[in-house]
Formats: sequence, structure tokens, C-alpha cells
Amino acid sequence: FTMDDVQAIEAEVSGVKAVAPSSNSGTQAIYGNTNWSTSVTGTNDKFLEVRDWALASGRNFSDSELRSGASVCILGNTVKNELFGDQDPVGASIRLSRLSCQVIGVLTAKGQSGFGQDQDDLIVIPIRTLQRRIAGNSDVNSILVSARDRVSTEKVQADIERLLRERRKIRPGGDNDFNIRDLKEVSSTF
Repeated sequence: FTMDDVQAIEAEVSGVKAVAPSSNSGTQAIYGNTNWSTSVTGTNDKFLEVRDWALASGRNFSDSELRSGASVCILGNTVKNELFGDQDPVGASIRLSRLSCQVIGVLTAKGQSGFGQDQDDLIVIPIRTLQRRIAGNSDVNSILVSARDRVSTEKVQADIERLLRERRKIRPGGDNDFNIRDLKEVSSTF
């Protein structure tokens, strides 16, 4: 996907509440002489809203930080505990491989996902920062979308599929070159 796809979904799909691009990379997070192997997610300021995730402390990304690809990050609870223990890390600087970034927030603990994955073992940074300073490309791996209240997720899903097929010039009857998953369906499987 591209950032243009993200903007198109935001602008053209009526039932959408929030849209967040997402790209991931494995990284080594370092603070002082402590390091932790984790994953870093590049996204925007809508990520918390789409994932229904609150901050335990600190703040979300500002528009200017997102535009400029600033070196700022929000820590998942596991990363915070591994690197900082009981200390509040907001204001501290950590290294993600070679990138030094300032901690601006900490996410509330979500615990394990239905797949048994530790959802709190992540660091969130502006997607432009990930693309320029870590991944070295402009890819968007996935687009996270939440629907407005009282809007059917099936309708939003169908509208997004139609829009992406149009943007990718997929002929009628042709197979999609993308997947759309409804998290409600995924969680009900468990």
C-alpha cells in the first residue's frame, strides 16, 4: 500500500472513523546498558484510536512530528518494563538500532492477543521516521481502519475493497492483490 491509499480510504469511504497506516520492523531497543529485542511500528496519530488503545502516560504524536518524521516514540508496556522498570520513561532517549529517539508516551497494558502474542512488546514511531531512518523505503504494510458507530463493518469493508480494486485497476472477476480482515471475525474464531 501507499500513503495515497491511506488518504483515499480516509477521504472516500463514508463509514470510516479513523485510518492508520502501519509498517513494522524488528529492532533492538537500547537504554543505558539495557537492551531489548522488539518490534517497531511506524504509523500516525490515529493508531491509538483505531486500536482503541489509551496512553498510560505522555502524549500522542503531533502533526509536525508526523510530517517531519521526527525521532519520537511511544513505548508498549513490556518494552517500558524491560528498559525502565518502574521509572516513567517519558522524556528519556532510547536507541532503536542506530536511531536515537525521545520517548513521548507509554501505552496502557493490553496483555496477550488471542494468538498468544504479547501485544505490549512494541514501540510506535511516526511512519515517516520508520520509512526514512529504519526501513529505507516508503512501503505501508497494512492499513488499519475503524468504522463509525452504528455503521456495518461489512459495508465499510466492501467500500474499501471496491476503492482499492479501482485504484489498483483490477479487472472485474480478477483476484484481489490485497487482503481485508475484520478483527471481529478474527476474535470470534477464538
